[in-house]
Amino acid sequence: MKAALETIKAEYAANFLKNYSNDPKNLASQTILIDRSDWGLLELKGQGRLRFLHNQTSNAIDRLKPGQGCETIFLNSTGRTLDFVTVYAGDDSLLILVSPQRRQFLLELIDRYIFPFDKVEISDLTDNFGIFTVIGNESGQYLQKIAIPEQILTGVHHSHYLLSDPRLRVAVGSGLDLPGYTLIVAAAEAGPLWENLIKNGVTPADEQVWEYLRIHQGRPAVDRELTEDYNPLEAGLWRAIVFDKGCYIGQETIARLNTYKGVKQRLWGIKLSQPVPSNTPIILEAQKVGLLTSVLEDFGLGYVKTKAGGEGLKVQIGGATGELIPLPFLSHEYPFQ
Repeated sequence: MKAALETIKAEYAANFLKNYSNDPKNLASQTILIDRSDWGLLELKGQGRLRFLHNQTSNAIDRLKPGQGCETIFLNSTGRTLDFVTVYAGDDSLLILVSPQRRQFLLELIDRYIFPFDKVEISDLTDNFGIFTVIGNESGQYLQKIAIPEQILTGVHHSHYLLSDPRLRVAVGSGLDLPGYTLIVAAAEAGPLWENLIKNGVTPADEQVWEYLRIHQGRPAVDRELTEDYNPLEAGLWRAIVFDKGCYIGQETIARLNTYKGVKQRLWGIKLSQPVPSNTPIILEAQKVGLLTSVLEDFGLGYVKTKAGGEGLKVQIGGATGELIPLPFLSHEYPFQ
């Protein structure tokens, strides 16, 4: 059913914003639409669903009420990051929006941990839904043009509401620290919704625009900043960790790093004097102090040893010089002093 969406997107190919950084406009003057239907959408059902996911991930899932949501992290037993996901609590299920590369992996991982007494079941809904992100200061006004009620659009972050016609879940939040909304729509309605948004003035954007915004915001991505080489505190994802929630997979390592202030490297934005490839070592005084993990044009993300320095530090990366920059999505402050 998503083939119809691709057909409609092809019809509007000339309208696409393909490179945000080189476009004279900015988010203050336009609203953009990004197709994230390649992201995975898993559903957890059963009366034990809240407790089960609470015990598997870093946030306080068991505190969620229907219509609420949060970000959370799947970890391995040594506290390394498997994925950074968003959870939406419904009346009888949890929807889990996962990274594209982690859809099958997490489906199998969750299924492996389910036992009969958990009273939960997991399923993959990815092929049944389209997932769009609308970003911009005026994104709410554009959604009102397609008959989404204002009271839905003014909710707290990750709050969400299910509309019946078309069958559409509207969630507050863009997946970045930028104003916007996430739309989860039945696959049969995805194409018409995409076209309706464009006809009402929203500008479609390609994956390169999402990548540009992701890097400049500092959202870490799977297989780049989120690998089993790094833990979520190093990745700056303190926002998705509740330290007083009790046990979960990887909790002992994360608690110890927080208690003893043991974070040895941190993820930073890096302003570059010229483009260089990702995975280039970061050098300070002839010593490797980190690694460039993502780059687009003259800006990137990279891990740097905590002892090397922080904001404003000048480093060498291949043939470029770089300066460490704090970014909106990342936090490096210990919550408990």
